Amino acid sequence: MQTSSDRHEYPAHWEADVVLRDGGTARIRPITADDAERLVSFYEQVSDESKYYRFFAPYPRLSAKDVHRFTHHDFVDRVGLAATVGDEFIGTVRYDRIGAGGRPATGAEADEAEVAFLVQDAHQGRGVASALLEHIAAVARERGIRRFAAEVLPANTKMIKVFTDAGYTQKRSFEDGVVRLEFGLEPTDRSLAVQYAREQRAEARSVQRLLAPGAVAVIGTGRAPGGVGRSILGNIRDGGFTGRLYAVNGALPEGQKELDGVPAFRSVRDIDGPVDVAVVAVPAERVPEVVAECGEHDVQGLVVVSAGYAESGPDGRERQRALVRQARSYGMRIIGPSSFGVINTSPEVRLNASLAPDMPRAGRIGLFAQSGAIGVALLSRLHRRGGGVTGVTGLSTFVSSGNRADVSGNDVLQYWYEDADTDVALMYLESIGNPRKFTRLARRTAAAKPLVVVQGARHGAGPRGHAVRATQLPHATVSALLRQAGVIRVDTITDLVDAGLLLARQPLPAGPRVAILGNSESLGLLTYDACLAEGLRPHPPQDLTTAASAADFHAALSHALADDSSDAVVVTAIPSVGEGSVGDAALAEALRSAAAEQPTKPVLVVHVELGGLAEALSAATSTAPQPGAASGPDPTPRTGERVKPRAAADEGAPADEKGAPAPAPPPEGTHPIPAYPAAERAVRALAQAVAYGQWRRDAADPGKVPEYEDIDERGAAALIEGMLARGQGLTLTTEATCELLAAYGVHVHRALPAPTPDAAAEAARTLGHPVALKATAPHLRHRADLGGVRLDLADEEQLRRAYAELTELFGSPEELRPVVQRMAPRGVDTVVRAVIDPAAGAVLSFGLAGAASQLLGDMAHRLIPVTDRDATSLVRSIRTAPLLFGWRGSAPVDTPALEELMLRVSRLVHDHPEVVAVTLEPVVVAPHGISVLGASVRLAPPPARDDHGPRTLPAY
Repeated sequence: MQTSSDRHEYPAHWEADVVLRDGGTARIRPITADDAERLVSFYEQVSDESKYYRFFAPYPRLSAKDVHRFTHHDFVDRVGLAATVGDEFIGTVRYDRIGAGGRPATGAEADEAEVAFLVQDAHQGRGVASALLEHIAAVARERGIRRFAAEVLPANTKMIKVFTDAGYTQKRSFEDGVVRLEFGLEPTDRSLAVQYAREQRAEARSVQRLLAPGAVAVIGTGRAPGGVGRSILGNIRDGGFTGRLYAVNGALPEGQKELDGVPAFRSVRDIDGPVDVAVVAVPAERVPEVVAECGEHDVQGLVVVSAGYAESGPDGRERQRALVRQARSYGMRIIGPSSFGVINTSPEVRLNASLAPDMPRAGRIGLFAQSGAIGVALLSRLHRRGGGVTGVTGLSTFVSSGNRADVSGNDVLQYWYEDADTDVALMYLESIGNPRKFTRLARRTAAAKPLVVVQGARHGAGPRGHAVRATQLPHATVSALLRQAGVIRVDTITDLVDAGLLLARQPLPAGPRVAILGNSESLGLLTYDACLAEGLRPHPPQDLTTAASAADFHAALSHALADDSSDAVVVTAIPSVGEGSVGDAALAEALRSAAAEQPTKPVLVVHVELGGLAEALSAATSTAPQPGAASGPDPTPRTGERVKPRAAADEGAPADEKGAPAPAPPPEGTHPIPAYPAAERAVRALAQAVAYGQWRRDAADPGKVPEYEDIDERGAAALIEGMLARGQGLTLTTEATCELLAAYGVHVHRALPAPTPDAAAEAARTLGHPVALKATAPHLRHRADLGGVRLDLADEEQLRRAYAELTELFGSPEELRPVVQRMAPRGVDTVVRAVIDPAAGAVLSFGLAGAASQLLGDMAHRLIPVTDRDATSLVRSIRTAPLLFGWRGSAPVDTPALEELMLRVSRLVHDHPEVVAVTLEPVVVAPHGISVLGASVRLAPPPARDDHGPRTLPAY
């Protein structure tokens, strides 16, 4: 690649695939000496105007000297990156390190560089320069460069906008007819916000191109009826796809122009006109040929239903990697392989490019499933619940990612976040490839619309077809972090559908208070017990008796909804017989009309074998709540805005499984009321909605990360740099640990070694009595229950006696490793930990020391950086928290001091990614103040890139 004079080897970790503004992909990589011909070809395709803007003068061609300069880099002081599609450059960027006066410089003492871009005219406006700037800035930071300078002609407004829109802190000057821009490269809140917004728009657009194509080709449509490709072709045609549809089969006889009434071709290259999406249903060994044909025809994306990839073993995994690399080389994204397909019910699209034989009912629920089998089950359950149990509730979009080799749940979340047709997102995940990013996206999505997730493979390895980062955190911890991000995490696909239907149909409850009414005392009591079990606050059930009429139900529900002491209402109903008994239609109308009078509170129905009631209750063409339901400001967050029902949504809606037609919609302006066959299921869904509503209210004021004037961030950085210079990863000594923690205002009580009784006595004289004598051997450390600790030793005599007892009971001092420590004020022993998990990121954990955390696992967790509100909730999240607040007459301890300690540890880990683990144990929290009696810190070199780095797709 490079000559022997180059000082660094080729930095392969700078290579990355990125999604551009229009949803296509490009590859960014370092420029090497082998790229001379590519650079010349690229430059020849650039317009004279763009060349003039780059070199400030007419520059028709590159000289040999130019080519050498622009392709030979040392990857430290001179770096060039190229954005490529296929084997061609579409944009370049380079920096040259400069010193005083703007002259070329070398070495870390020169921390400024001059940067310049050139983008092929045909690709301008796709966000190429913005992506290149993100990556060259990350490279520069890695090489010790802190500032960029750029000189731009005033007329080059596009390039000026690239720099000014990036979000960095800038300084601008104008001299000699040139605009000079200088900006620091440290990420700012604004630069990260700009980067994340661009990432969201690009990835959402890439999914939109797959879900709303203007033309679809199904490749692999067999000549005989049946088969995967032929089935998908028929499903697209029968679903009423509004775009152009083509059948492709290389084995078609010459002259055959149609297949099942669809234009047919032997190759996608034979199609006269653009193709946006190709559904690939050919054997795996033929897929590379198909991908090449699609790439040459400028197909934008692929849905690969073919199997035989990573799920089949090592050979299949390599085949899957090659598939992704090949597709990305053409700028295409992939759903699959082994995908069940995609569905978009929008009347403007009506795409059923899946193996589902019927087009699902249109609605406001987005559904994502990694498993094809689970996707089938979810579609089936929503179909049944939509047509025969809870009325018409349908989908906006469905994506089955299969092996999720490229498009993942993160990409679909980006799409749903801005999709006006989706009010609730349901996801079945068997693995999370990038939990750190998923958590970030989930938090943002959940602030706008509910996100319900069920995780499969919780207690074992994920599917063989999925590339997953290893995590050291238990599943319960990951689940807690997801809930912190606003994710409604459920355990089963039944719970997933139950929660989704409630959230799609009803407003969020303002609190946990539940009114219960119905015509069965027993069913009401079951509901009451279920509410208590889920942590809700139910009122005593109101029994209307089995003789209750529809008017009685209407009056009771109206009263319960008008009562300010209730936040939600559960109606229980059993069949009634005899003269004058209430009918299903009458009861449904009574409940619907009462709910319409007070539309700000959710209503649920628990029914027992009332088939007709369920249909009558909630048939509707839209599942979002109505706007303007109450006058004045409404502090309760809503799950979405209702849109005008779409007539097309019911066209061709299938009957339910019993053959009954879909029920007629209720009157305009009413909420469909969800009905459940069991009290426990209804209450569980309600509890999830209550918790989510509380999260939405809390998320409106997430708190802040406090600044502490006594933190010495630079001093800590210098200490870490010096310590890491001695090795790749290390656990710090006690002295080094105390010094580093002290830089962040965390002071550890001194513990002096006591290898002999005389040394123990000398340590006690140094520290002052009373003291504690502790054995620090691994099997005795933090185990006061084993007798390895002696406390409140008031004088030397007691100390020597305790020393003799320990050595007699547990062995020699060499085995015990005893230390002497000054006694701390009495209080509650706690433990504070921070760890950087390779998958989840930085996590802060808290619990009580000893059996509570070690045996019972009573620990609470928050993502770093922790805000003041996070710290407050963290202390109160453990089950044993009452011990900190005066349980059974004990003195409350100083929790504000404990919260400050956790905030300081969070800052340390957030500011210095080299700090990969911190443990403070025990932390004694007294009525006034805290005492950190033990601490350990582990360092490791920081990752080259993290979630705050430039946008990248998962590497293959």
